[in-house]
Amino acid sequence: MTTTKTLDLAIDLLSRQSNTPLDAGCQELMISRLEPLGFKIERMRFGDVDNFYARRGSASPLLVFAGHTDVVPTGPLEKWHTPPFEPTIKDGILYARGAADMKTSCAAFITAIEDFIDLHPDHAGSIGLLITSDEEGIAINGTIKVVEVLKARGELIDYCIVGEPTSNKVVGDMIKNGRRGSLSGKLTVKGVQGHIAYPHLVKNPIHMVAPAIKDMVDTVWDTGNEYFPPTSWQISNMNGGTGATNVVPGEVEILFNFRFCTASTEANLKSRTLTILDKHALEYDLEWEYSPPYITSQGNLVEAITSAIQQAYGVTPELSTTGGTSDGRFIADICKQVIEFGPLNATIHKLNECVAVADIEPLKDTYRITLEKLLLI
Repeated sequence: MTTTKTLDLAIDLLSRQSNTPLDAGCQELMISRLEPLGFKIERMRFGDVDNFYARRGSASPLLVFAGHTDVVPTGPLEKWHTPPFEPTIKDGILYARGAADMKTSCAAFITAIEDFIDLHPDHAGSIGLLITSDEEGIAINGTIKVVEVLKARGELIDYCIVGEPTSNKVVGDMIKNGRRGSLSGKLTVKGVQGHIAYPHLVKNPIHMVAPAIKDMVDTVWDTGNEYFPPTSWQISNMNGGTGATNVVPGEVEILFNFRFCTASTEANLKSRTLTILDKHALEYDLEWEYSPPYITSQGNLVEAITSAIQQAYGVTPELSTTGGTSDGRFIADICKQVIEFGPLNATIHKLNECVAVADIEPLKDTYRITLEKLLLI
């Protein structure tokens, strides 16, 4: 099989065991390719997380590629066809943990930039990269912290491409131009523990919270909008009891989550939740965790990368806001146009994660063509 510099770089990155939040030298490898091109490198380590921000040029517009070098755990090694950190090509498919999510995109960022600068050394504007090793983890010392640094010094981004695996059936068929927000709650409802045979001496918190759960399920939080489906509320975990069959629990813990669109707000969802809980006279504690939504409507970036995908893959992508969260939600705080585009998402986080070798060079070409459309002005 004919190799390319993008494939070679992807294999090098994939051979590094960068289980989140470890980077395992991936970022230094990327930096070693950027420094000869004239990029100013800022290494930013927060806690146990490695990040870097690189920029070439000082003029506007600034186009930034964003991504992560950390990967999720492999799962049972014996269930992989090949070792997950020994990248293996079989029948035109590259297998390794992180192949789709998202080291191949990181490799394509670098080689697209190399090709673009080689062809257009005196381009207008600036090119940047924002790379973290904390996207697959708790995401508190990664992109969000780098964005805080950039925001504090007034450095805004005009365009950002996040290399997440967004494609559905064929590479190029889907761009993410936004993501729903996530609002999680840890609800502890308190009752009175006691013997199950003496119901007059207990207060069963599971029984008490049940009507409130029904109200939460039945509530129409919003009806969505042109970019997003309606907001949904779901329970993910519910735990109560001592394990004995003759004891009423003293409390029940419920973990729930809103995936919400821009038709709702964090404050509104919290307020309506508290109203429902208080309506049922519950004694409770409630802790919240919040990630904001973002949306990028039609504009220069969407038009440029759509055209680039058509040229590179011969596919016309659709815009979508489905799926989970990404670091795009943090970058949107300093960038009005954020989109996500990358390989097929069919095998992400699964055993035997993979990408087709034939899809790798067109990915690099997509990123390069997008640079040409936005910076050759």
